[in-house]
Amino acid sequence: MRPFFALLTKDLKLHFGDRRALLMTLAVPIAIASFFGFVMGGQSGKPKGGGITIQVVDFDGGPITSEIVTNLTRDENLRVFTATEAEARDGVLNGRVPVAVIFPAGFGEAAAKSFFGWAERPELTILHDPSHNAEVSLVQGLLMQHVMETVSRELFTGPTGKKVVKESIESLAGSPGVAETDRAALTDFLRSVDRWMDHRSANPGEPGRAVAPGGGLKMPFTTRSEALTKQVEVHYNGYAHSFAGMGVQFVLMAAIEAGIGILAERRRGLWRRLRAAPLARSTLLGARAASGTVISLVTMGVCWAFAILVFRVQVGGSWVGFIATNVAFAALASSFGLFIAAVGRTPEATRGVAIFAVLILVMLGGAWVPTFIFPAWLQSATLAVPTRWAIDGMEAMTWRGLGLSAAGPPIAVLLGYSALFGGLALYWFQWDSD
Repeated sequence: MRPFFALLTKDLKLHFGDRRALLMTLAVPIAIASFFGFVMGGQSGKPKGGGITIQVVDFDGGPITSEIVTNLTRDENLRVFTATEAEARDGVLNGRVPVAVIFPAGFGEAAAKSFFGWAERPELTILHDPSHNAEVSLVQGLLMQHVMETVSRELFTGPTGKKVVKESIESLAGSPGVAETDRAALTDFLRSVDRWMDHRSANPGEPGRAVAPGGGLKMPFTTRSEALTKQVEVHYNGYAHSFAGMGVQFVLMAAIEAGIGILAERRRGLWRRLRAAPLARSTLLGARAASGTVISLVTMGVCWAFAILVFRVQVGGSWVGFIATNVAFAALASSFGLFIAAVGRTPEATRGVAIFAVLILVMLGGAWVPTFIFPAWLQSATLAVPTRWAIDGMEAMTWRGLGLSAAGPPIAVLLGYSALFGGLALYWFQWDSD
């Protein structure tokens, strides 16, 4: 074992002795992970986007539409800006704004008249960027909510509502498109509303009102959001995902450089000279695999220490499982570097292919964005990707707060891939340069 530890110590001294390379290895993943964690909600778990940006064009200008726009502005899910139609179309067309809403002239009064279903409904125009379909759906839902509340409130309590009710009664009398039975029932209803509004106006301070002043029809339900984790005291922290993802990415990038370094050493004839020494192939490659594992583990350890101390990331699950998952991933990264050295021909040609492979691995593994936003078929396919298991395992041990048993499958998969890459490297490794 003396040659093995001598080779291991040599690799560690070379790596940690290069201060510039060490700084890049540790500082870059921490900086990028901090940025992604902030964007994904940080310690609060709520994204920092400030809501969906929309532009509103108001050709109506009436009290109902003005109040709808005001309520949209107050909605925490939106960032509302008023604009002209030309500005709105240009903003959406050029990708500066995902959604724009155009209120036509007379929208408020027409919406009030159509509230009971017999008058023609006014049409809202929603301009949207085709790459933001999810935002369009959310904006449509919020519009429905605010329009319903504002129109119904004005219809039953405001001056516009009283005017609309009287005009509706007069219009119903000469409307040929309404059945006689429906006309009579709706006329009686509108007259009752008119009498009720007169009563409210004559008795403004009467207690026990059916509808509070300023009220309107509300959505017939409310929601309660409950975030579930295994441990009650553990909460979602966006930095947990970002540090897992960026740590995985940059450790694999460092593994590429380690593999390229082996190719460069082989080109210089170093590995041929080492083979001339009384050392077994397994000793030479095993020492390099061990040093790579230690370096990768130190990198992950520093990143996680920064996340825990600065951003209060919690290991809410098993510490044993957390450490074991990181060790298994470090072994995977090291064996991946050896695999690159085994199958690569030259440092120049190998680097580009290896970087592309790593980017695909981290993308499919959910390092950049969580895998739950992938299509269902892709979520199933990524189970064959080792980085998916690494990130899922780290998240299970941090913000999900799961126990040691949840770390078992990720550790097994990572060690299995490590053995596969290591075995292929041992079998295909070329000791002499072509």
